[in-house]
Amino acid sequence: MLTVLPGALGAVAVAQDGATGSSRIDGVAWMNVRDSFGVALADYTYISDKGGLLDPGGTIVWTVVGLEFVGYMIIVTTAIWFIGFALSFAWLDFFANALRGTAGALAGQLATPAVLITAATIGAFFVAWFIVRGFHARAVIQTVTMLAVAVLGPLFLADPLAAALGSDGVLAQGRDVGLAVASGLNGSTNRNPDLAVSTLQGDMADNFARRPVQVWNFGHIVDNRSACAAAWSSGVTTGDTDRTQRALAACGDTAAAAAAAHPSLGQIGTGLLLLVSAAVLLLFAVVLSYRLMRAALDAIMQGFMATFGFAAGGFVFGPTQTFLVRNLVNTGIAAARMCAYTVFIGVYLLFLGNLFQQARGQVLAVIVIAAVVEAVAILQFGRLAKGLTRGSDWMANRFSLTIQGARGGSGGTALGMGGGGGKSSGGGSGVSAIAGLAALNTVNTSPLTAWLAGRTVNPFSPLALGKMRSDRVNVATAASRLERHEWASLARQNWRLLARREADEWGGIHTELGLARAIKYLDNNRVPYQHISAVLLDAGATHSAVNQALRARSVRNETRSRNPYGFAPLQKAVASGNAVMNHAGTDAQAAFAAQAVADADSLARHTLAPDPGARLDHAFIARVEEHWDSDRALRANIRPEEWNSVGRATRTAIAHRLATDHFAIARAFNDHPTPSNREALMTSVKRLANLDHTVPEAGLDPWDL
Repeated sequence: MLTVLPGALGAVAVAQDGATGSSRIDGVAWMNVRDSFGVALADYTYISDKGGLLDPGGTIVWTVVGLEFVGYMIIVTTAIWFIGFALSFAWLDFFANALRGTAGALAGQLATPAVLITAATIGAFFVAWFIVRGFHARAVIQTVTMLAVAVLGPLFLADPLAAALGSDGVLAQGRDVGLAVASGLNGSTNRNPDLAVSTLQGDMADNFARRPVQVWNFGHIVDNRSACAAAWSSGVTTGDTDRTQRALAACGDTAAAAAAAHPSLGQIGTGLLLLVSAAVLLLFAVVLSYRLMRAALDAIMQGFMATFGFAAGGFVFGPTQTFLVRNLVNTGIAAARMCAYTVFIGVYLLFLGNLFQQARGQVLAVIVIAAVVEAVAILQFGRLAKGLTRGSDWMANRFSLTIQGARGGSGGTALGMGGGGGKSSGGGSGVSAIAGLAALNTVNTSPLTAWLAGRTVNPFSPLALGKMRSDRVNVATAASRLERHEWASLARQNWRLLARREADEWGGIHTELGLARAIKYLDNNRVPYQHISAVLLDAGATHSAVNQALRARSVRNETRSRNPYGFAPLQKAVASGNAVMNHAGTDAQAAFAAQAVADADSLARHTLAPDPGARLDHAFIARVEEHWDSDRALRANIRPEEWNSVGRATRTAIAHRLATDHFAIARAFNDHPTPSNREALMTSVKRLANLDHTVPEAGLDPWDL
């Protein structure tokens, strides 16, 4: 059993793979979840030797790991799809039209002249009753409330669920605001909700599927090498594991090829650990999706209930008005829930993304930490939902107390809110002066009163007209600031395109050399430093590459000579060349070498060749070349007056020769950082420094043109 059966399973599996040529997981393929490289998660394959009759142990390991792998991919893909599906609102499209049609039919049956006249008559009776009893403030509040219901009712009843299901309704607006905040927290300025959801799914696919699978399969992340990343992506898409192993070996990742050729029992334990973490992720996704869908469905239910309030109940004092207030408040709170929940998931995904970035390949450790974080997030999510529910009830109660004429700050429970009910706020002999002032304040702060007073907020307050004019000026100023912000956003888009174009000249934005050229171009064009990092990230550079490139440029700026008599491009080339020597053999060597090439290119551009017909002092040039490797020899053999008397064309020829040679040497070291090229770069930097006269008494130098 232990020898023949596993071998037979391996043979069958190999035969099936050869017949189909694909290992797609059809159960989740329809979800179309893809990573940032465009590879569908359903196409992921565990790259491993399948064993055979001569290697039954390998067949057993491959079989068990394969079952774990399929289970892990199904759970992770489903969880990521759950979150994207809930945030995209695609599920609401299935029954949105039917719901709006049903709500419209209900409003048509309720909003009839007979019902309206009856409800208004009952409401007017309460106004008369309050006047007879001496509760004038309550009478005013009831009158204003009835007017508000009469004005807003037709607008609402024309399409009762527009506020909930409309393209610009409260749910969509809350979701869009939450996505904008979440995208901003993750470093993106894109305001397209669909693109934001797609980007969110891509980041989650990288963090919870692509990188963990690679570490599980090979013991490390193969994406650190672009050629290996492309080989792995192509291999899992086609499902050809043998070709993928060969491609990984060909791209230089022999460790990955060896791990795939010799699966171990430790991979089974790793799979169990990932399965537990994936289960927590799925639970987190289900809780999030449930909360989002429940908030949307609650808003729809409140829209149905508000139909009764605007058709009749809003005119009648007491619980029916409270019922309408609760419906409207809960609809607004639904938008707040959508925004809060979306920002909540954005913050957690930002935190998890930063964990993966800081882990530097320790993906499995972060996966375990992420499972703990998600478990805590589920508990905090429940607390957030309860807090919003309490806030909704508190707001509805306060609005209802105000409508019912309760004393300001008296607390208690409004009629229709449950609990102890609402007691009369006035005594038997009439309303008190404080209650009257509270009622006047309610009318004064009402939006309806502001519109009736010519869009003047709090019209009964002192200096209300002056404040209105001041607010209009502030609105105009804010609009002007918004225009400037839009202009800055447009400029940033142009910077991104120009940076990418410049980087393409030297290999692209994904290379250290192209990134250094892009930074140099942005700096030369006076792009503010605080925008450079964001522009480069928008152009396609990675966070780590941008950080290393900016670090190299900062070191160059901090260590360059500050001599006012020096030549700035020369000083930068010398500083960046020395920085390469100081960081040789480190992870940052490539970024510093690219910065040295960029500065060498700048030096060459600022030292043009002399005119072809110019007369050169070749004897002087030969003497300089003979001694330019030693600062002491130069000072001993060439006097300052000789530098001052030699022609400008001769000095230009020396400068051009040194600059072009230095650029070629720096480029050679960047392409092939061998010891001989490093020695040549050190010699070239020393020559530049030797010929830079830092004091006027030393005479002119090749760059004093």
